[in-house]
Amino acid sequence: MTIKDWPEDDRPREKLLERGAEALSDAELLAIFLRTGVAGKSAVDLARDLLVGFGGLAGLLAADQDRFCAGRGLGKAKFAQLQAVLELSRRYLLGRPRGQDVLASPEATRDYLRLRLYGSPQEIFACLFLDNRHRVIRYEELFRGTIDGASVHPREVLRRVMETNAAAVIFAHNHPSGVAEPSQADLRITQRLKELLALIEVRVLDHIIIGDGEGTSFAERGLL
Repeated sequence: MTIKDWPEDDRPREKLLERGAEALSDAELLAIFLRTGVAGKSAVDLARDLLVGFGGLAGLLAADQDRFCAGRGLGKAKFAQLQAVLELSRRYLLGRPRGQDVLASPEATRDYLRLRLYGSPQEIFACLFLDNRHRVIRYEELFRGTIDGASVHPREVLRRVMETNAAAVIFAHNHPSGVAEPSQADLRITQRLKELLALIEVRVLDHIIIGDGEGTSFAERGLL
C-alpha cells in the first residue's frame, strides 16, 4: 500500500495542510521531503528507516555527502535539496537587521551562535562584536582549525576589535566532538584575550562553547 492509498487524514502532506507542520512526526516531515519511497516501502517507512540508521534527525541533517548518499533512497539530488533547505532555514532565522539586540537573553545568544556553529566538522572560533549598548555590530568567524582545535591569534582579534570599533565582545567556538566542556586551552586563551582587550577598555562579556545540548557559557560558570 502506498501513501496515496492511506486515509486522507493520515497522509503527511494533507495532515500538514489541515493541522499544521507541528502536528507531524519527524518521519512524516521527512517523508514530505523525500516525496517517494522505494520498492516495498512508503516514503514514511523509508523515513523511519533513515532516522534509525542515522541516529535521529540531527544525525541525518549533519551527515556529509558521502554518508548521506549511501542511505537507501537518497542521492546527490536529495543531498543538494536538503542543504538548500537547511541554508534557507539558517538565513531565515539569522535574518535580523544590523543593530538588533539579539542578546535579549543568554538563551537567545546561545541559540543564535548554535545556528552559526553547530554541525561544523572542524572547530571554528567566532566573535560577536558589540557596540556600547550591546547591540551586534557584526558576527565574524575569525579562525578555523581541525576537528581537534583552532589556533587563535590574539593580535588578529585585537585588530578586528579596533576595526569594528566594538565596545564589547562575545567569543564562541564549537566542539565537533559534541562535548561542550571547556578545555584548559580554552580557559587560557579566554583569559589572555580578556586581559589584552582590557587594555583598550573593551569588555569580554562571555565565551560560549557550542556542542550537543545547550552549550556552555563561561559567564554563567563564573569562568570570566
